[in-house]
Amino acid sequence: MGFRDNLKSELSYKGMQVKELAEKSGVNIHTINNYLNVRGRMPGADAAVKIARALDVSVERLVDGKDAEETAVEPEMRRHLQTMRSLAPADRAMIYALAEMFVDRERREAQRQRVSRGFQLLLHK
Repeated sequence: MGFRDNLKSELSYKGMQVKELAEKSGVNIHTINNYLNVRGRMPGADAAVKIARALDVSVERLVDGKDAEETAVEPEMRRHLQTMRSLAPADRAMIYALAEMFVDRERREAQRQRVSRGFQLLLHK
């Protein structure tokens, strides 16, 4: 997919109208419509950056459909990342806090096992 298709996809995903994108990005609505039409010309760097920021995506996402950090991430994690991006900030913060609780629990368990092994080694000497 090219810029035109990726832009259409992001607009649809965000539930955003072209007029709203034009207002948020500062790029003329007719210019955006030119990017979306059948000929679908590629924007200059300045316009691409403005549009990407207004959509809260990377320019890479609009140009080639992939974010740099996502190319090395397995598909399941990319899906979770997209889900997280769609959440309200407060909901995202709650999920991050929950994930940190699980990580902390794993760290404590690993520490407990190390201490336990250390005591077992001392007892068997």
